[in-house]
Amino acid sequence: MSLKKYKNIFWDFDGVLKDSVEVKSEAFLNLFHGIDINLKKKIEDHHLNNSGISRYKKIPLYLDWAEIDKSQLTNYLDAFEKDVISRVIESNWVMGAREYLRLNPYQQNFFLVTATPQTEIEFILKKLNIFDAFSSIFGSPIEKSLAVKKIIFDNKLLKRECIFFGDALTDYNASLENGISFLLRMHRHNKDIFENISIDYKVKDFINYEQI
Repeated sequence: MSLKKYKNIFWDFDGVLKDSVEVKSEAFLNLFHGIDINLKKKIEDHHLNNSGISRYKKIPLYLDWAEIDKSQLTNYLDAFEKDVISRVIESNWVMGAREYLRLNPYQQNFFLVTATPQTEIEFILKKLNIFDAFSSIFGSPIEKSLAVKKIIFDNKLLKRECIFFGDALTDYNASLENGISFLLRMHRHNKDIFENISIDYKVKDFINYEQI
């Protein structure tokens, strides 16, 4: 494929721009540090297998599994947010991602679509000095497929000129539901998830983006 033929790129964040899928897993485990080791493994596996799904769905589920009263939900959400922001900011960039965003070598339109809460992702992007790289930024609670649909409609984009760059099933499904191309960023945490799904375009990083 040739990435430069697409005028519009929809980006996921965790696992695509930043190698932050695993650090978010660490944040979930830190939140439930006192529970049984088998339950920790269950939480970790669920998070990694459901990357792209909001914490507002995951944490209530994990509270159920840990038999913790739901009245504690707000406290757990607040604690997770405080812990995860610094972890994400300090996590490694996917190789070449920051350079691609800042250079924008093909003068494309960049749109960010993520499950991270809106105010949080805006704060993170500003700290990373890439906030201005995006024409639009959509975080939770809006679902990814709806965010893509809204961006396409509001900006009168041609679907054949759009591609979603993601690493999770929510990203893939958002591209399918909106009839646009999909580029998968492969890593060790999603290898099994996409093993039986036919994906035309796959990359590991941005080092040789001229060849993407």
